[in-house]
Amino acid sequence: MTEGKNVPNSSADVPFRSKELRKQSLIQHTGLVGVIDEGTKTIGFSIYTTPDFKEIAAHRVELSVISPQDGWYEQDPLEMMASINKCAEEAIKQLPELGFSSSDIATVGITNQRETTILWDAVTGKPLYNAIVWKDIRTSSTVEQIVAKVQDPNYFKRRTGLPISTYFSALKIRWLKDNVPEVRQACREKRCKAGTVDSWIIWNLTNGALHITDVTNASRTLLLNLETLNWDPVLLKTFAIREEMLPSIRSCSEVFGKITSERSALRGITLSGILGNQQASLLGQMCVKPGQTKNTYRSGCFLLCNTGDKPVFSSHGLLTTVAYKLGPHAPTIYALEGSVSVAGHALSWLQQKVRLLPDSRDAEKYAEAVPTAGDVYFVPAFTGLYAPYWRQNARGIIIGLTQFTRKNHIVRAALESICFQTRDILECMHQECGYEINKLHADGKLTTNNLLMQLQADTAGLPLFRSQLMDSTAFGAAMCAAQADGVDLCKFEPEKRYYENVHYDTFLPTTTEQEREERYGKWKRAVERSLGWVIKQKKTRTHTEENYRMLSSLPASIFLISSFAMLVHSLSATVKS
Repeated sequence: MTEGKNVPNSSADVPFRSKELRKQSLIQHTGLVGVIDEGTKTIGFSIYTTPDFKEIAAHRVELSVISPQDGWYEQDPLEMMASINKCAEEAIKQLPELGFSSSDIATVGITNQRETTILWDAVTGKPLYNAIVWKDIRTSSTVEQIVAKVQDPNYFKRRTGLPISTYFSALKIRWLKDNVPEVRQACREKRCKAGTVDSWIIWNLTNGALHITDVTNASRTLLLNLETLNWDPVLLKTFAIREEMLPSIRSCSEVFGKITSERSALRGITLSGILGNQQASLLGQMCVKPGQTKNTYRSGCFLLCNTGDKPVFSSHGLLTTVAYKLGPHAPTIYALEGSVSVAGHALSWLQQKVRLLPDSRDAEKYAEAVPTAGDVYFVPAFTGLYAPYWRQNARGIIIGLTQFTRKNHIVRAALESICFQTRDILECMHQECGYEINKLHADGKLTTNNLLMQLQADTAGLPLFRSQLMDSTAFGAAMCAAQADGVDLCKFEPEKRYYENVHYDTFLPTTTEQEREERYGKWKRAVERSLGWVIKQKKTRTHTEENYRMLSSLPASIFLISSFAMLVHSLSATVKS
């Protein structure tokens, strides 16, 4: 492994500025930009200087996840807003010590977990149900109903770039309409609003004045037509969703309005940026040319490959999505995406459920205690497999165990599973994007694990560039908001500017092609064994013990009821006589 900083030939391809210009850019700040970063597990608010985009203040809190049933994941929308307001307040408190005040914040951008869906009452502003999180699989039966109607899970792919899957917002909205009485009632009375998390945040920050989303979040709903960038009437009819429920669709970077909520420390500040978190990461990694690819390593993994101003439709299970649109009149840039449902979550499972790890942060230490995974393979398909398989009936397996297997081997196999799932997607991207992928950018909390980064380089056979920002999501959203027409804190010209904080560590492959192919072949065999595990049980007439107890009680019940009826009848007859 080799490590280095300021790698000029990384896929950012951003030429260095002279020392004088760099120094000048640090002194002549043109204003501050704030970023609301609403992730699946964490909510934060960061404040950046411009034009150098140095983070000077931040506050983050954990966000609770509710799991009422196996495979169901929910979050409290009111907790989201309370956390956002708290983070903004605490970050702003740090400014006076740095020589700034809240009045120096010129604008705010938002980046958020995608697909997670919220429905709320337009009259009261209260949520009608908890947010249904992107990885929730309760809509499996809804998927089956829709697929049965159209006969093909990829029926809408040329319109939306997406398969019919539990992953996307349209299915979640339909499930809520079908299963939550409060939602049905609100829909009948035309007071139900629906949106992804960005829409919920903006509705609250503007006291209901704005019901909007951006093209990146809209492209994750299974309702957006990628050609027109509008809600598609055929899809709305298919999922029985009224367009009036949905937000209006805007670009990622424009002046949307001002924050007016009295609960927010950001009141009076302009909103000018919205990006789904993985698209924000792509921008923050400076993957602005076709073929440039990044992977974000969190509880899941999200690979995006920039494909330029033309959407590329995959025949290998990848998603076609909007990467960004930096202004109402700017070109729409598209990306191919592959999502891994379980990455860091596998380490959390080893810690919390089976207790092989005292702390998931110790994974590197435990895995390094053995030179290999000992031919153990871990397929963490806890809720099925995402790209490129899209198999909801897959379930997790650990295979290759022997009497010599230790917990260290299983921990190392868990790390390798993240790398193998990433390679699955890279293989498809290489075939379909039309560009040579010769390096991989990495960010996210898990990238602090040096062994994971080296294993990824070895598994993919590509140089890996780890962003020293660790999480470039907020940085990408900051640039998006700052460059909006009318804000003009910077001009986004990645080929002319040098961004002071775009630095990378590099990890080079150390394995031979033969070694890589042999291990990858075994991974594919393990995946095959995980497929088709969930088999729907047919309803039978076999009685359970509870059925028998209920049936056996019937004769006694009938006897008591008939006896009581006869007693009443005899008493009434006596009274009459």
